[in-house]
Amino acid sequence: MAAPESVIEIGSTGVRLLVAEVTQDRKQNVLDRSDMPLPLGKDVFTSGQISQETQNQLINILKRYREQLEGWGISPLDTSCIASSAFRDASNRDPIMDRILVQTGFRVHIVDGVEENKLMYIAVSETIKDQPVDFKNEDTVILVVGGSTTEIMMMSDGKMAGVHSLRLGTVRIEQQIKNQTSSYSDIQRYVQESINNTKGSLESEINFSEVKQFFAVGADMTLAALLVGRPISTFLWEINKQDFAEFTKDIQEYTVDECVARFKIDYNEAETLQVSLLIYNLFLHLTKAERIIVPETNIRNGVITSKTSTQNDELQKEFDMQIIASARNLLRKYHGDENHAECVRMISTKIFDTLKEEIGLGEHARTLLETAAILHDIGSFIRYDNHNLHSWYIIRNSEIFGLSRIDNQIIAQIAKYHKGSFVPQDDEGYQMMSRPERMTILKLTAILRIADAMDRGHIQKFSDFSIKLQQNSMIINTKNSKNTILERIALSEKAGMFESVFGYKVILL
Repeated sequence: MAAPESVIEIGSTGVRLLVAEVTQDRKQNVLDRSDMPLPLGKDVFTSGQISQETQNQLINILKRYREQLEGWGISPLDTSCIASSAFRDASNRDPIMDRILVQTGFRVHIVDGVEENKLMYIAVSETIKDQPVDFKNEDTVILVVGGSTTEIMMMSDGKMAGVHSLRLGTVRIEQQIKNQTSSYSDIQRYVQESINNTKGSLESEINFSEVKQFFAVGADMTLAALLVGRPISTFLWEINKQDFAEFTKDIQEYTVDECVARFKIDYNEAETLQVSLLIYNLFLHLTKAERIIVPETNIRNGVITSKTSTQNDELQKEFDMQIIASARNLLRKYHGDENHAECVRMISTKIFDTLKEEIGLGEHARTLLETAAILHDIGSFIRYDNHNLHSWYIIRNSEIFGLSRIDNQIIAQIAKYHKGSFVPQDDEGYQMMSRPERMTILKLTAILRIADAMDRGHIQKFSDFSIKLQQNSMIINTKNSKNTILERIALSEKAGMFESVFGYKVILL
């Protein structure tokens, strides 16, 4: 049996610990868990900072967790300590992270919205594995309502159609409407209008009225499932749409104290329970789904699965497929040339695989190259002239499932320099990146420029070709293709970076 894994999550309403051992069949056996309430989100949404009092409480909780973990032989640096959106929004987060490291030994990693989606997707996928539900047959929405944000994943035909981190969280809403109203109809209208404001942009990626499968994840939904749902399996529940609507309406009449007494939850959870279920219910009623599927899982389970499944080829392939699907859907949203994008992707990966040993980058870099190849011309939606700059802007400001903020920056830089005479080294943003990130950008940009040149006319002329390395040359044999003058001109313009980075002269036969 492998050593136990541990995760601490610093959220908007509390600090939560999970210790689990992972069996050979990738099941998680929970060994220990703790949940300590902490009104961190209230501080941030009220003042923009985490107060001194809350900081002290946070430090004390983490010291307690450190002692708890010592009993399992786990050190602070062996523990994944993550913080989500409320902590991320705090203007004084950096000194607090340093204080946590110095006083407790835990190194805090702040996850962004897309990374939260990634970890939750992993957690949900593991929970429904071998169960009578999946993502493959119906358009699907996965919704996670948190204190600061609502995370939403949209899937069509088993592929990721879009991911978004919406600034629609229970603590955020509770602070915004505090002392303004206590009327259920007023709160419902406020939440409904907030959802309507985001619905239009979401429906450019998936038609909510066609969604037939609705996954809802979170402690509030697990509570609802226990009260008005029925079990599908040990960690999977379903709730009838009408039953959930009635339950959501009924509890709006309860006071916070009544919620604490009736549902045996802490005060912080009770304060936001009504708004949380209301958000789930309003999103549910945008869809055709007749039931809610509730996996009893969380982001902490996702972290452990992610840590222990690095060698699992099946999981990694599935994950990479969803990244590429998300990129393709983003291109489709901006009416890009999908045939050209696919051709450039195919050529790019063929060059990457040929040079794999010399490139010295892993499979994740290959996925970044594929994503950049799909999106390199996306800026043409704004204007074809200088479209590489528009591509850089769109990519930097888009959410691509499975990619971190740094990944996004790398892809945006590659797209920015896939054409033109300027090079990444001239870019101030590039200079501020780490050396490994800079080398990844240089190598992948050099490859993309060659691939793009080979489809200069956007007509996918070279469906069959071979690549051979010979002395100081990379020879691309186009199998006697005729009239390649356009591609030769393009290569003469774009091959300089490739020759500089890899030392190979590009020859087109």
